[in-house]
Amino acid sequence: MRITAVATAFPDHYYAQDELLLTLKRQWGDRLGNVAVLERLHRRLGVEGRHLALPVEQYETMRTWGAANDAWIETATRLGARAVGAALERAGLPPADIGTIVFASVTGVASPSIDARLVNRLGLRPNIRRLPLFGLGCVAGAAAVARAADVVRAYPDEAAIVVAVELCSLTWQRDDLSIANLISAGLFADGAAAVVIAGRGGEGRGPEIVATRSIFYPDTEKVMGWRISERGFQVMLSPDVPTVIRRHLGGDVDAFLADHRLRRADIQRWILHPGGPKVLVAATEALALPPDSLARSWECLRRAGNLSSVSVLMVLQEVARHDPPPAGAWGLLAAMGPGFCSELVLLRW
Repeated sequence: MRITAVATAFPDHYYAQDELLLTLKRQWGDRLGNVAVLERLHRRLGVEGRHLALPVEQYETMRTWGAANDAWIETATRLGARAVGAALERAGLPPADIGTIVFASVTGVASPSIDARLVNRLGLRPNIRRLPLFGLGCVAGAAAVARAADVVRAYPDEAAIVVAVELCSLTWQRDDLSIANLISAGLFADGAAAVVIAGRGGEGRGPEIVATRSIFYPDTEKVMGWRISERGFQVMLSPDVPTVIRRHLGGDVDAFLADHRLRRADIQRWILHPGGPKVLVAATEALALPPDSLARSWECLRRAGNLSSVSVLMVLQEVARHDPPPAGAWGLLAAMGPGFCSELVLLRW
């Protein structure tokens, strides 16, 4: 069972972080009180620019959650199709060869879900298994890969595709001046990714999926998530996220690796979700990694912001394209998210 292709897709609208900061200052105006707080928060995020689903001026005229969700459905379908098409082309597979599609998003809702719309749009086979995932947030990219691997393990003659689309800009709350929302408006952005996972006969130089592990931390529901109301999605982001990472990640990784007679020193590629500077620093410390071990995660954060479930798949693509390890090398793909929980995927090139 092997990852044979990864592809990303982004909206056409890209803005420098300073330009978006000016937009937010204009939008919130005098209600901000001390505008220096917003400026200081955004400068600390390490983001240089972000893709948005819509031209930035359209957000100021979007008044209802229904309008935002309609934009999410249209854009998620279009970006998801683009990412899937690119991934299938790289894998050398026609759409009819895909037996399962796993779709992940936490920034909009639709029924039929986006994966159903992709079946119609791309000509996927009518007996395809559909697994739409909602609510997992940042961890969903890694979780979707793990769940797709579970299916391919059960049906080794088939291939599965993971599609993650997050349009975080469509969840911005213009009346929420909490620190969590100020950070969210400067950190999160929009994009899509697709990953092809093939069973027996899968070709390509991508990594083998050796094992996966899901870990849930009891009584941590308030660490991260959404409060959902008639206004849409209001971010719930606790300052305890780095603390939870420092408390759990090292031990969880060690236990997972030990089950496969491995140690941290055996891992040559760390593919971690770039949740933000504090998250990456906490992960580096929890795992006692050399400073440059998460260079690809830092680079993706700088270029595109936090893409929620898409981010770790973007890091996977960057490692595969620009920093592939030698044959036989071990890698670990990992993300954490609402639950609070973590997902670990052991890879071997």
